[in-house]
Amino acid sequence: MAQYEKGDYVKFEMTHEQSGEREWVWLSVDNSSDEQQVVFGQLDSEPVVATDVKRGQHLAVSYALVREHKRASDFQTE
Repeated sequence: MAQYEKGDYVKFEMTHEQSGEREWVWLSVDNSSDEQQVVFGQLDSEPVVATDVKRGQHLAVSYALVREHKRASDFQTE
C-alpha cells in the first residue's frame, strides 16, 4: 500500500522561484510512488504567491515537501 492513496489530500509548501515567498496549498491525490517518493494529483487550492500554477492543475510533488496528510476516510461520514 502506497503512503498516499487516491482521494487523500496532502498539504505541501510551494516557493515562488523569483521572490522566494512561500505558501501552503492542498493537493488532491491521484496516486503516489513510494519508490520515487512522489505524490501525483490535482492542486485543490488557488495559489496566491505561486501565480504560475492554477487550481485543478496536475502536479507531481516530492514527499519531502508534504507537511500534512488527510486520508480519504477522514472525510467519509456514515
